[in-house]
Parts: sequence; C-alpha cells; structure tokens
Amino acid sequence: MTHKNFLTLLDLSPNTLRGLITRGIELKAIRKAGSLHETLKNKVLAMVFEKSSTRTRMSFEAGMAQLGGTAIFLSPRDTQLGRGEPIEDSARVLSRMADVIMIRTFEHEKIERFTACSEVPVINALTDLYHPCQLLADMQTWFEHRGDMQGKTVAWIGDGNNMCHSYINAARQYGFTLNIACPEGYDPDTKVLQAAAASAVIMRDPAEAADNADLVVTDVWASMGQEEEQLLREKAFARYQIDSNIMNAAAGDALFMHCLPAHRGEEVTADVIDGSKSVVWDEAENRMHAQKALLEYLLL
Repeated sequence: MTHKNFLTLLDLSPNTLRGLITRGIELKAIRKAGSLHETLKNKVLAMVFEKSSTRTRMSFEAGMAQLGGTAIFLSPRDTQLGRGEPIEDSARVLSRMADVIMIRTFEHEKIERFTACSEVPVINALTDLYHPCQLLADMQTWFEHRGDMQGKTVAWIGDGNNMCHSYINAARQYGFTLNIACPEGYDPDTKVLQAAAASAVIMRDPAEAADNADLVVTDVWASMGQEEEQLLREKAFARYQIDSNIMNAAAGDALFMHCLPAHRGEEVTADVIDGSKSVVWDEAENRMHAQKALLEYLLL
C-alpha cells in the first residue's frame, strides 16, 4: 500500500503546501468557534521522541485530541529505536499499531530508514537536518498577517542549522528570496543551499541581510546537543543578535519570528521578541493548527 510522508517541505508540491496553510487557518477558526470537529476519530498517532520538546509534544497531542484521535507518547525510555532493535524492525512493528507516526530524532538518515519500512505515513517532527513542521506554522503565521509569501524577502540571521535548511526549502516552495547571514564556519549544508539556486543567498553582514526584508527570523545559537559549544558559539555569533537596529534595517512592516525556546539577550533582545513586530506566540500556536491540517492530509 502506498502512502504519503512528510520528511521535508520538498515532499509536497507548492500547491499542496498552500492548501495546508488554508486548511490550517480553517481549523484554527473551527477551534476558536468551539465547534466539534473529529475528522480523525479512532485514528492513532504514535509520537516517537529521541529529542524532547515542549511545543512538539503539546501541539501534536492536543491537535490529535481536537480531531477526535489519540496520540501515544513514546520517550527514549519507551522505544528501542536504533539501540536494542534495528530501526527497520521498529518501523514494521509501530506501523502495524498506529495510523501515522511522528518522529523527533537526531540523524536525518534514521528517519529515512524508518520511513522506508513503515506501512503508514511518517512525519518529521525534527532531525538535525530539517524541521519542516515548524515551517508550516511559520508560513501559516505569515499568511494570516500579511498574505502570500510569493516575491517577499526573508532574512535568516544565525546558525545554518536545521531551521535554516527548512527555510531554504521554503524559499523554493513558496517563492520568496532568503538572505542568510551567518558567521563563517556555520554555513548551511552545501547541497541544500546549492539546490535552492538563486532563492537563497549567504551574506556575512546581518544588517545587509535584513535590509528591507519583510520577515526576520532567528534561532538559538546552540541547539540541543551543542551545549558544550555554548561559549564558542556566543563569541562567533556575537554580532548576529536580532536587536532594534536589525529590525529598523528591515521593511517598515517587517515581522519577527523565532521557533522557540528563545534566549533573550543572546540571539534576540527582549524588546524585539516582546515587541509589536513579533508574532512568535501566533507562530507557536500555529504549530498545532498547521499540524492538524497535515495529519488530515496524510490520513484522509
């Protein structure tokens, strides 16, 4: 039996991605109206976590409950993923018990191996290479506030990490230009960047990247698993902080996003993330609504 998966934004067409945004906005309105909407009644989502996350667990679990389904949380203590049992065997077993499987792990290769042996759809809830579910939420948030992303300019300022990679893919799929400002040695993956061609450009000066940008985005300087590099990274990224000067360089109606958790005083100042241009709380909530749209798409 064939089924759809969501490991990167490139797994879906631009039209399908826009359709998910539309559906996410509809599902958000249904939720706000207090209407019962159980399209996934009796469906089971298995949530496999090798990396912990407040927003990922809450958004998927609450979203599945709102759609009438059930979500089962599996912590690193609850699975043998890649340890005592081959990844392929875990996929064969879990996919016979669940209708859809969400995985949050480290190596992207691990989720690819799992997906190859799964009988049901698999969702990438984060790997070291990509974080596509966050981009669904970010794009929904932009559409709610400003409309279509086509032809816009986004400034990514910070590490060339999994979030940066997903923004590179988003530039390709949604038709915007991505200015990437990162220090040397922290560039995004070469293959991911080259595949985007002119859609994504690396710059070293954060003010240049932010110049007249419609959206400014950043992430923590040291992600989970990089804590031992904290001091080194603080030094490398010192001039890549998003502050009022960076936001003033952007377009007058520019928005600010951050996937959270945020470290005020490091990658972003408090006046920016808590200011009028910040939409991070809408962005965080939209993880749930965008993922509900994705779950419906994969299962119905």
